[in-house]
Amino acid sequence: MTEQFTFEKAYDRLEEILQNLSSSEVSLDTSLSLYEEATTLIKQCNKKLTAAEQKIEKLLKEDDGSILLDSNGEPKKETFEHGSETLISREVD
Repeated sequence: MTEQFTFEKAYDRLEEILQNLSSSEVSLDTSLSLYEEATTLIKQCNKKLTAAEQKIEKLLKEDDGSILLDSNGEPKKETFEHGSETLISREVD
């Protein structure tokens, strides 16, 4: 499988694959094929999540490159709403 999906489509497809693999009606050959597809999709999702994490981390740095800290001295975190293209800025303590 070489097709690239959006994260959401890949995640949905992974859920479909899990349902199919959980079914006792799937043959061994089909199960192996689905497993291979799932492995590819998981790698794609991990790659996209890593890229998003790096992008968010970059956004949370000060102008001098230091990481923004909250009132407890911990790295400041931002939450991300699934399905939204924008980062919602909220302190998480």
